[in-house]
Amino acid sequence: MVIIIYAAAFLISFLIVYLLIPPLGKLAFRLDFVDKPRQDVERKIHREPIPLTASYAIFAGFAVTYLCFSKGFTMQTAAILAGSLLLLTIGTVDDWYKTRGKDFPALPKMIVQVSAAVLVYASGITFDGFYNPFSGEFIGLPDWLQFILTILWIFGVTTVINFSDGMDGLAGGLSAISAVTLFVVALVKGQTDSAVMAIILIGVAVAYLRYNKPPAKVFMGDAGATFLGFILAVIALDGAFKQATVLSLFIPILALGVPIFDNIFVVFKRLLQGKPIYQADASQAHYRLLRLGLNQKQVVVFLCLIGVCFSLSSIILLLLQV
Repeated sequence: MVIIIYAAAFLISFLIVYLLIPPLGKLAFRLDFVDKPRQDVERKIHREPIPLTASYAIFAGFAVTYLCFSKGFTMQTAAILAGSLLLLTIGTVDDWYKTRGKDFPALPKMIVQVSAAVLVYASGITFDGFYNPFSGEFIGLPDWLQFILTILWIFGVTTVINFSDGMDGLAGGLSAISAVTLFVVALVKGQTDSAVMAIILIGVAVAYLRYNKPPAKVFMGDAGATFLGFILAVIALDGAFKQATVLSLFIPILALGVPIFDNIFVVFKRLLQGKPIYQADASQAHYRLLRLGLNQKQVVVFLCLIGVCFSLSSIILLLLQV
């Protein structure tokens, strides 16, 4: 019965996204809501206008399926969906600016992303502590530290997935790999709610990749990338971080290894160069690999394989029960 539920959640979320993306893409051209190529910008790799409307299909696929399979409409359900809507809204504004060749200020985006994280914290989804692997004693963290770590985790993962969305199929592929890993973790730990969220996210990510694989027919923009990062962060908090020991805290970090470690490098590089952290440039791993001579498909496959390696390491660490 449980297998049927997971299969149905995957299928429904997949079909919603798969069926909604084409009409939303046509609407994008009518509204001129497309990402236009710019030869003077290294990050703009595509050579024709691409619709930026996949985020709405992704959100609809997740929200509808989540409401169908969640155990009632709780405070946590409301917080997750409200936070998602906040990110979708500010992401849409940011994407609209991009369609006009402008950059939206970083501060409003940061405020909204932190606000979404605060909603999740207030609903009770928090990083509250860990188990001592030697004594088995639970070490609870003070409320102020729980708040800081929860907000930093959600904000951080939301940001790194968004930063990784610079090449056809990359952010969607890495998100799908991370979601599969978190799904396995939730299954092993018997965490049904997290497993349901993860399998739904797998469905929407795979459906999106059907249109976003190189050469992409549609983009999800900041609205979609921040949404995927936000949900991945919540799944990890509600699943992998629960009942964790000191060492198993690395399980969700490894599950999201490629975007996390790449963007830690990028942040330090920007700080050393005196650049704002949010200033977009071509310093991420995918751009560096392009400059080394790989083509787009090779870069995406290479980074996704690294992501799989990180995910397998995460699962091995889970099975070791340390």
